[in-house]
Amino acid sequence: MYPYWPLYLQHLGFTPERIGLLLAVPMITKLIAPNLWAWLGDVSGRRLAILRLGSFLGLLCFLGITINQNFYWLALVIGGYSFFWNAILPQFEVITLGFLQDKPERYSLVRVWGSVGFILAVLGGGYYFEHIDIAFFPWVGISLLACIFISSLLIPPSGQEAREHKRESLWLVVRQPTVIAFLIAGTLLQMAHGAYYSFFSIYLEELGFSRSAIGFLWSIGVVAEVLIFMVMHTLLVKLGVRFVLIASLLLAALRWYLIGNGSEWLWLLIFAQCLHAFTFGTFHAASIESIRRLFKGGTQAGGQALYGAISFGIGGAGGSYLAGHFWEQGATLIFNVAAGLCMVGALVAWYGFHDPRLHRSNNNV
Repeated sequence: MYPYWPLYLQHLGFTPERIGLLLAVPMITKLIAPNLWAWLGDVSGRRLAILRLGSFLGLLCFLGITINQNFYWLALVIGGYSFFWNAILPQFEVITLGFLQDKPERYSLVRVWGSVGFILAVLGGGYYFEHIDIAFFPWVGISLLACIFISSLLIPPSGQEAREHKRESLWLVVRQPTVIAFLIAGTLLQMAHGAYYSFFSIYLEELGFSRSAIGFLWSIGVVAEVLIFMVMHTLLVKLGVRFVLIASLLLAALRWYLIGNGSEWLWLLIFAQCLHAFTFGTFHAASIESIRRLFKGGTQAGGQALYGAISFGIGGAGGSYLAGHFWEQGATLIFNVAAGLCMVGALVAWYGFHDPRLHRSNNNV
């Protein structure tokens, strides 16, 4: 979606502001959907069934993109699709951790296959849309969503589908200063990502890059992400969650500054894309581990949902909208602001992540 959805919207003739609004819609649904479905998963214990239902209904909603392409209809279609798509992601994280049981640090070795899939999709999409009209983008999305639904039917139960009877209050967990700092830092990082996910492809096309080259540059970042995921379990144990989170935020600031100010040098752009390993890879894996350590007593799914709702929902939606609203002021300004947001996030993490649970490497913490 991210590399080619903005280009498809541009192909339809939408202004940058409207593109930003449409790209904010999936993030807005994160405010409601993950929390609602996490609650349903907690009380029913049927996370796998929710995952399959969400995959099917997400596909069904996305089919609506073939009916009409006006702004309000697309907003409705993407809103419906995103409601179910965003709802299943926290369930999938909990299911994955259920399979790993006493080896949660190996989560990144499972998550790496999502990155492999992204690389194949973005390289294939770049080549495909270079030779075939991007008007066919919806059918590519429909095909992939159908494959996701089919694959969800092949997942066996994890043995962790039992209903949680003893559950701590999610609100009591969220009130902890460390959790508040964690959510603020994540929100600032995702807000900074708003310009990247929404307008990076458009920015590159304005600089004269072909769609194959755009796909290549996107894939560089995810290849770096794959490599870091392969060793992430070791990094978390040796360096600690706090160090990894803070380093990720600082490197994110560097990345956005380089993209905004050094894009005329290809080698610098490639280096900036390699930093995706840290701006997404290490931060995401460390965030999953932070939620595992900070959210106890049956609040895991609620923690995943809340993290998605606040950081990706408020942060991602706000970042996409603001990037679209101010895009005509220039990409340099937008990415410099993104770099500044990550620096603020790093300061919040430095002063807020002093909980011993984020220092220890013991998996039983």
